[in-house]
Amino acid sequence: MIRKKVKIENKYGLHARPANMLVRVASRFKSNIQLAKDGYVVNGKSLLGVMSLAAEPGSEIEIIVEGEDEQEAVAAIEELIANKFDEE
Repeated sequence: MIRKKVKIENKYGLHARPANMLVRVASRFKSNIQLAKDGYVVNGKSLLGVMSLAAEPGSEIEIIVEGEDEQEAVAAIEELIANKFDEE
């Protein structure tokens, strides 16, 4: 299991478009992917779940991944977030 904290730094936070991008990336992997914010944990492959985190700019989320391709999954999600969901 890998747990990694990341900061949401794009201009508008985890709104519909970036949430959809995150879910699409997460869905490429076999591993179980969860996202957590302020003690609230959601399925990283569920658009409604990811959007329900209401992760505004500057907030911190934790990526929790367990499975056979966990390293690759964390790296891909981390890269997407680091690139600010290609918004800037």
